[in-house]
Amino acid sequence: MHALIRWFVHNPVAANLMMWVLLIAGGLTLTNTYREEFPNLATDVVRVTVPYLGASPAEVEESVCIRVEEAIEGTPNIKKILTTAQEGACVTRVELEGGADKGKVVDDIKSRVDGIDSFPEDAEEPQVKEEDILTHVLHILLSGKADERSLKELAYQIRDDIVELPGVSQAEVTYVRPYEMSIEVSEHTLRRYGLTLERVADAIRASSLDLPGGAVKTESGEVLLRTKAQAYSARDFEEIIVLTRDDGSVVTLGDIADVVDGFKDQDLRVRFDGSPAVMIQVKRIGREDVINLAERVKTYLEQAEADLPEGITMTLWKDESQDLVDRLELLRTNAGSGLLLVLLVLSLFLKPNLAFWVAVGIPVALAGSLLIFPFAEIAISTMSILAFILVLGILVDDAVVVAERIYAHQLKGLGPKEAAVAGTQEVSLPVIFGVLTSMVAFMPFLFIDVTMGAWFAVLGVVVIAALFFSIVESQLILPVHLSHRILTHSRRHNRESWLPRQLQALADHIYKPILQFTLRWRYLALAVGIAGLIAVSGLVASGRLTLQYFPNVVGERLYATLTMPAGTEKATMLAKVQQIEQAAYQLKEELDAELAAGEPSRVKHVLSSIGAPLIKGSIGDDTFAGGHFAEVALEILNPDDYDLDPNAIVARWRELSGVIPGALEMTFTASAFSVGKALDLQLRGDSTEDLRQAAAILKNALAELPGVFDITDTFRPGKLEIQLDLKPEARTLGLTTAALANQVREAFYGLEVQRIQRGPDDVRVMVRFPESERRSIGDIEDMMIRTDSGAEVPFNSVAKVSMGRGFSSIQRVDGKQVVSVQANIDRTVNTPEAIIEHAVADILPQIVRDFPAVEYSLAGEAEERASSLASLLRNMLIALFVIYSLLAIPLKSYFQPFIIMGVIPFGLIGSLLGHYLLGYDLIFWSLLGIVAMAGVVVNSGLVLVDYINQRRSEGMNVRDAAIEAGVVRFRPIILTSLTTFVGLIPLITNHTLTTFMFVPLAVSLAFGVLIASAVNLLMVPASYLILEDILRLFSGRREEETEEELTT
Repeated sequence: MHALIRWFVHNPVAANLMMWVLLIAGGLTLTNTYREEFPNLATDVVRVTVPYLGASPAEVEESVCIRVEEAIEGTPNIKKILTTAQEGACVTRVELEGGADKGKVVDDIKSRVDGIDSFPEDAEEPQVKEEDILTHVLHILLSGKADERSLKELAYQIRDDIVELPGVSQAEVTYVRPYEMSIEVSEHTLRRYGLTLERVADAIRASSLDLPGGAVKTESGEVLLRTKAQAYSARDFEEIIVLTRDDGSVVTLGDIADVVDGFKDQDLRVRFDGSPAVMIQVKRIGREDVINLAERVKTYLEQAEADLPEGITMTLWKDESQDLVDRLELLRTNAGSGLLLVLLVLSLFLKPNLAFWVAVGIPVALAGSLLIFPFAEIAISTMSILAFILVLGILVDDAVVVAERIYAHQLKGLGPKEAAVAGTQEVSLPVIFGVLTSMVAFMPFLFIDVTMGAWFAVLGVVVIAALFFSIVESQLILPVHLSHRILTHSRRHNRESWLPRQLQALADHIYKPILQFTLRWRYLALAVGIAGLIAVSGLVASGRLTLQYFPNVVGERLYATLTMPAGTEKATMLAKVQQIEQAAYQLKEELDAELAAGEPSRVKHVLSSIGAPLIKGSIGDDTFAGGHFAEVALEILNPDDYDLDPNAIVARWRELSGVIPGALEMTFTASAFSVGKALDLQLRGDSTEDLRQAAAILKNALAELPGVFDITDTFRPGKLEIQLDLKPEARTLGLTTAALANQVREAFYGLEVQRIQRGPDDVRVMVRFPESERRSIGDIEDMMIRTDSGAEVPFNSVAKVSMGRGFSSIQRVDGKQVVSVQANIDRTVNTPEAIIEHAVADILPQIVRDFPAVEYSLAGEAEERASSLASLLRNMLIALFVIYSLLAIPLKSYFQPFIIMGVIPFGLIGSLLGHYLLGYDLIFWSLLGIVAMAGVVVNSGLVLVDYINQRRSEGMNVRDAAIEAGVVRFRPIILTSLTTFVGLIPLITNHTLTTFMFVPLAVSLAFGVLIASAVNLLMVPASYLILEDILRLFSGRREEETEEELTT
């Protein structure tokens, strides 16, 4: 390395070319890098969906789900199998081990599932695919006083136009019901014509088809034969002949049936500001630039809005691109402010030309880090900009140390080039290894195995890349720029400004005596430091500083979620939702009552959905939540711009909504992001009854704890079930249970005749009884049942009816039924951690004793927290070992690294104090900041210990070497800690919702480095002497030097 430094100093053209190549290439990369709000999250989940339309959850579990689980079990690289048996479908989510080859696992699972030959006859083909989380860019709402078909057709027309725009790959119409052709024939008509539903279906299949017929080879060439008789419209189906009489007359389908070209019988309804609505979701795929994509779509929407039918409005409900623009602009402002503060500190404490060239290293390192963006598939996003902010002050640490030594060698009389080479070489080893320790501290960010792992990985990659290029700049480029004469022949120009001289005076006249005192009473100093660490740790133990996994990040949209018993009537459900909507409008009136004239309403829009969750992907059979489920969203103005408290607003909305009679669950939240319920405890077992009782006991116990509310479980009653049993005498007529069940299913659910492709839609054609004959138990009892001989007998003579009720859905984990007990927690009263600790210590063990076959585990936020903390701890321990190794190598000692790493706990003191003083709770982002701090704070200690070793190798005694090291390194250590701290001040002092989640990370790093650097200057020299004492004690050596030190 020394030869390389010397070569660059004597070849300045190479150094300058390297600098300009990095700056220009980084700038070009920046202009060509796509933008996104957050990195795409990798789920490592494979989803298996098997539709079994018309089946109850219990039937789906028994006939489909268990077979899927048995087939998948034993597949390599599977971590967990989570199954939901719901009405009409089995959905199995297979979680994979980290690092698994998803493509290979998907193929393996698909092969196993396709090999199942025992599915019910009416079950559809399994769908196996990787579960992706696509980035939503725009949510466009079409609303107005129009019928459902008109809104859907208009939405698809706009959607088709959008996907034809350049750079737009995916847009999807959501919150719409699928089309369905329902052919309804009454039982009386069937009997009149001697028909059955099956014969009607056969007639349709025989007449409505397109069939290739081969080819005819003629002299002029080959001509294809094709029968084209597929029916596509209601009129086409009505003309199908179902019966030909002996006299040649025919009976068409239109003569005996009502052909309804309508929608699937599904309770799905969306309203926007009181009017029916549909949504178009525009999504980003791959490296599409969010902002450019959104600009193209919004330009089109401005033109399309003028052509909308009268009474139809188009509204942007959620514009992720604008959120991204606002967030990036705010972060850029913070980054710019931090950079200016760093430059200010450098200019105040260094000579102007030194400060300038040290500062040049910042853009060079950042430009270098941009070069890796295309290869690592990193975008300009919230996380990459945040990484730049975090690393701003750290980037100059090595440059400050190098510049200081070059300047010191010039003061000793060396020529500019000789001083540049000597100064850089003197500190190259500790500087390089010091930066490497910082890089290693950010490596745990790359391997955190949680849902948001991709976010943390971007932070780590960008910071590590920037630090790498800062080494290149400080070792090869900076010495060239400082190889020109820093000193002049004028004493006036050589004299430093007032502030640097005062800082040096502080080192000589205040710090030095304090250091001498500390070295003399080094064991007392160590005891005081440990006592301080214990005292500050008490902030957490006493609850004054609370620890939570994820903060309550509020946003512009507030949500109310309502769950009623399955089977709730449509009119009843609509009335309940309207009650919540009316509360929202009443809240709007209250908020607007105190506004001055001309001020905008604080509430912008109200969006409600019955049957599906809001803004959570496309609505299909796998995401349809049922007509008993509803959500209402309230959009308010930006809370930062209008001084609004979303938590207070949502509390008032809850109060105005009142009690919803019969509701199984009703929750209100202002959270913009969540990883699950704050409390989610999972009970697992084979006995449904044991699980039901255990869940009830757990819910009652939780209800007695302060701060716990909205307690629910996933054992929710399903729809009423009419259960059919065959009478013994029916068997004498040749009837079987299967025959009875099929005839009832055909009449009430319907018989699927075929599926037709009509435009982009896959339309089911169903034959069934009219709706008027499918409304009550009496309709079943009045039904006639056919026997094998073709005779018809009354239903009551061959079967009996009983009533029952199952579950709305059945959850399974790894082959066992589970029930999740969930709750929200008022964090001003209690914490999830305290509740879970109490439950695991006292409540759950008693439940297990009462129900030995029941097991329990954490789920939701608690599971995510446990997984992430375990992952972070494992990675941090590895990082600490690597840091130890990187310290041991340049120091050539097994023991001296412990001196330096002993400062890390004192950095923890700074991190905790920073959170306490600024009023922030400790969250997972705080812990990431502490891990990063551990790698940064050791740099100063490494420089100190390296200097002590150098001076001792030159013959100086250990005490004098320690004192000199502290005084000489005082200014660069103070300067590097200040640059790191001030670079993060703009982010720390920003109290907007946009940056709220990331501030604790900056607090941990900034305050930890600041306190640890101050402690470094005292505790590292003291610990060095303590280590010498210990080594001398065990070696039995006695030195006059040490005796003299101890008696001074």
